[in-house]
Amino acid sequence: MICISKTFEFCASHRLARQDWSEQKNADVFGKCTNVHGHNYRLEVSVSGPFQPETQMVMDASLLDSIVQENVIQELDHKHLNSDVPWLQDHIPTVEIILECIWKRLEGSIEQSGNGARLERLVLHETSRIFATRTRD
Repeated sequence: MICISKTFEFCASHRLARQDWSEQKNADVFGKCTNVHGHNYRLEVSVSGPFQPETQMVMDASLLDSIVQENVIQELDHKHLNSDVPWLQDHIPTVEIILECIWKRLEGSIEQSGNGARLERLVLHETSRIFATRTRD
């Protein structure tokens, strides 16, 4: 199997806090991240699959781009993740949770694209020093 990857970027704000905790407990646990703040996120999407006979590609990069743009980037870019994104509202938008929710949004769309590709790996960079990785296995 061959794996191809494409990188995407989006800007978003969030706050790490539990509604059932006091402001002090949130500050103790999440530190300065309990305040509203933003990040310039970088998302790496990797898909694997067989070469397509006609194109000699695993997946057309423009198709991958449109799937990610429609299901993720348009939903997250320049949004407040705690309140503007319905599929994140029941979660604390940590980098790990955001990544897991993105996986759930992309996995089916990529596999249903009809070319035999499947989502293999996601990496979400919140900053240059912190990122989360999700793999198929």
